[in-house]
Amino acid sequence: MAASTKKILLVEDDRFLRRACEASLRQRGFTVVPAMDGEEGLRLARSETPDLILLDLLMPRLPGIEVLRALKADGATKNIPVLVLSNSSREQDVAEVMELGAVDYWVKANLSLKELSERVVRLLGG
Repeated sequence: MAASTKKILLVEDDRFLRRACEASLRQRGFTVVPAMDGEEGLRLARSETPDLILLDLLMPRLPGIEVLRALKADGATKNIPVLVLSNSSREQDVAEVMELGAVDYWVKANLSLKELSERVVRLLGG
């Protein structure tokens, strides 16, 4: 499946990072659906049925960890792969989200838009 037919839900409250990631992914041919908080992200995950979710952990209204729990508990969204973006590099945080069903974990301090795009392509089998 071509990148242009793949839809990515980007749940990130930091406006600068969200726009930078969105632009980078669109440049690679992906359709990007942005969400600014956990509640909006959860709602869009259910209505847009994305191929992949990029999920920040620390967000207003509903923390990313709760979004991940809700996604994995819902039959309609449980099989959507989730790549977690976080400022935390604590091993227990990584272990917790992986145990909950995330497919990958990226520390934002190590974020390269090029590497993020490449990792998204790999996760989507491209």
